[in-house]
Amino acid sequence: MILIKNAQVFAPKALGKKDVLLAYDKILEIADCIEPWRDDLTVIDAAGKMLVPGFIDQHVHIVGGGGEGGFDTRTPEFQLSKAVTSGVTTLVGLLGTDGYTKSPELLLAKTKALNNEGITAYCLTNSYAYPPRTITGSVANDILYISEIIGCKLAIADHRCSHPTRDELIRLVSDIRMASLVSGKVGELHVHVGASPEGIEPIMDIVRTTDIPISHFRPTHLGRRLEEASQFTHMGGYADITAKAGVSEFFPGLMETAVPELLTISSDSNGSMPKWDEKHEHIVGMGVGDMANLYRVVYEMVTQQGVALEKALPFITSNVARALELYPRKGCIAEGSDADLVLLDEGYEIDTMLAKGRIMMQDKQVLVKGTFE
Repeated sequence: MILIKNAQVFAPKALGKKDVLLAYDKILEIADCIEPWRDDLTVIDAAGKMLVPGFIDQHVHIVGGGGEGGFDTRTPEFQLSKAVTSGVTTLVGLLGTDGYTKSPELLLAKTKALNNEGITAYCLTNSYAYPPRTITGSVANDILYISEIIGCKLAIADHRCSHPTRDELIRLVSDIRMASLVSGKVGELHVHVGASPEGIEPIMDIVRTTDIPISHFRPTHLGRRLEEASQFTHMGGYADITAKAGVSEFFPGLMETAVPELLTISSDSNGSMPKWDEKHEHIVGMGVGDMANLYRVVYEMVTQQGVALEKALPFITSNVARALELYPRKGCIAEGSDADLVLLDEGYEIDTMLAKGRIMMQDKQVLVKGTFE
């Protein structure tokens, strides 16, 4: 058992100074004062620090991404210590453009490994492609029978995608919906949205003209389509923004035009960030997504843009948990919730991280690393 004392708690709503008692992997009690009553109780004095929910990253290339520029441009696998230092206690793994040398089976194995190593991990079947590449032979069966799989990945509006038709999108999301109803999972179609002019209009058209709930569509990379992102939230859908340089500058404005409760941020960690020539024929530069950007956007909004911490945190905690139908088990600090927590120091930097009630980092020192780190 672990007792965190004297912390300024943001649940993510500000609760003031509280003591928080953890029992195994759950939050047992939150009170103004909890006195230690047993010798084997681990006590963390959090005076001067802020206790916030563990961060949730719903877009992570845990087996690496890339490959568009040849075999040597495949990005490396994700390592546990990156989640620890980034404050991420829950993530969703997925594939990118390369669904050929990297398979859903490989992705599932890595997801299981991260769960074994100490954080909570889920994954999505398929990659950019249509028809989808799955483990069991169908998207619905992958969601139904494999506990870690909560949805499907697909790409639209991109020169690297399979350009699925309207009817193909409808059939795919209908299968996902039925699988979600039977399995009790969120059943999301996580949609990479590229830079092509059509954007998310195919999705919005389906929502307008059919009875398929918008909740199953999860478009991402909408930082380049802020008007569409805002419109999508007003239709009742979640809009996901990729964390990268410059996001903290426009995000406060997006909070005013969109429905803030329906905005989320993800990192695209370990995914490739290729730069193409004007005709999209050749790669002229390459970068790699970094999970540290997830909290960095929130940090910059708070320290540079003047956004209150309790207003900025939901985009990587409670909003994401609700989108994935994990709330209130994840994404908040409440009695009965998972003991996934982050302590921030007085400068709003990540100081300590606990996942499933286990101290993974303390006083900026990583205590738990991946099996082969």
